[in-house]
Amino acid sequence: MPYWLVKSEPVKWSWDAQVAAGAKGTHWDGVRNHSAKLSLMAMELGDQAFFYHSNEGKAVVGIVEVIKKFYPDPSDASGKFGMVDFKAVKPFKTPVSLDAIKRESKLSKMVLVNNSRLSVQPVTAEEWKLVCKMGGL
Repeated sequence: MPYWLVKSEPVKWSWDAQVAAGAKGTHWDGVRNHSAKLSLMAMELGDQAFFYHSNEGKAVVGIVEVIKKFYPDPSDASGKFGMVDFKAVKPFKTPVSLDAIKRESKLSKMVLVNNSRLSVQPVTAEEWKLVCKMGGL
């Protein structure tokens, strides 16, 4: 199963807001980067992603699951971009900061370390296991 990381500014959409959306989940819209779009398009039902607070906190705080595959984003007038729906799965016992990820040599090739501005990105199985361990899961 592929793994992913999705970023959100907590002032716009936080982990708590994602949890409050419940089992019905919510859409992940507003992506306007082609690399991020390709990641969204590759997501399958049941794929899991790290929920990362960007700008404030800069940490992985939980895990979400894809509950609806890629479909058009109505906020995109160009019609080029789309979105997926996620539901919250579980919070991290301890948020895993970007600094902690950067200090872990086994994560030196992680996209988050090398292209930190990308809002949706793939995560390898090895990276997934290690970050989950760091977060107390």
